[in-house]
Amino acid sequence: IYDPFTSCFMLMAEVFSALVSVKRMKQIDATPEQTGTNVCNNKGYDIEFKNVVFSYNEEPVLKGVSFVAKQGEVTALVGPSGSGKSTASKLAARFWDADSGTITLGGVDVKTVEPETLFKNYAIVFQDVMLFDETVMENIRLGRGDATDEEVMAAARAAQCEEFIQRLPQGSGGERQRISIARALLKNAPIVLLDEATASMDAESETLIQDALSVLLKNKTVMVIAHRMRTVANADKIVVLDDGKVSEMGTPAELMKKGGLYAHLVELQQGK
Repeated sequence: IYDPFTSCFMLMAEVFSALVSVKRMKQIDATPEQTGTNVCNNKGYDIEFKNVVFSYNEEPVLKGVSFVAKQGEVTALVGPSGSGKSTASKLAARFWDADSGTITLGGVDVKTVEPETLFKNYAIVFQDVMLFDETVMENIRLGRGDATDEEVMAAARAAQCEEFIQRLPQGSGGERQRISIARALLKNAPIVLLDEATASMDAESETLIQDALSVLLKNKTVMVIAHRMRTVANADKIVVLDDGKVSEMGTPAELMKKGGLYAHLVELQQGK
């Protein structure tokens, strides 16, 4: 009697473990497939949010957000933690689809374009950078698969990767943020999404990276998610998000003069 009961208890543990995998597979199966056309007939690269609503796990994140990120300008998304900055940036590249409202790229609703086709227009530098078990060179080459070794090395130099690559055995491993910036430089896409791209760097490296980014961002549609207000002091437009809504919008000078949430955040970080 004892041995069969022991086996049953062991098998019950296996069943409970398997149920977790079954639940996850059901969630994947229930996720709607993102479909669309294989051609994106956009006219220019302006990104426009029109009354966008989005919830994550039934928790409202964006509650009717509207703004335009214009081509050739830097549009910064700022606000307290949890205000929806990162969500808005990821919705712009169709990582997810909005619950309601529309997001357009050059007049084309991003929901109507197949994700892989749409993504060709975007270069992204987020804080949570994914690296693969490959050399630094191949990790950077993900930005553009047909790039030559010389082009990859040029992007690595511009992103200040050379210094730490030379310290690595066989050129593998690396510092995530700089590699991500090198990928973006190599891809050279018309739209650039940045999530505090220089947050983990020292002042000297940040200055050098900013020089490289200034070349990358020229004449492009740029959306910057900012946690440090000094990084967006020269932005063309500031969109201040608070509790999933646009609380104010304008140039840095206009918002400082207004004395609202943006001015409050700047003063807090300046220790005033």
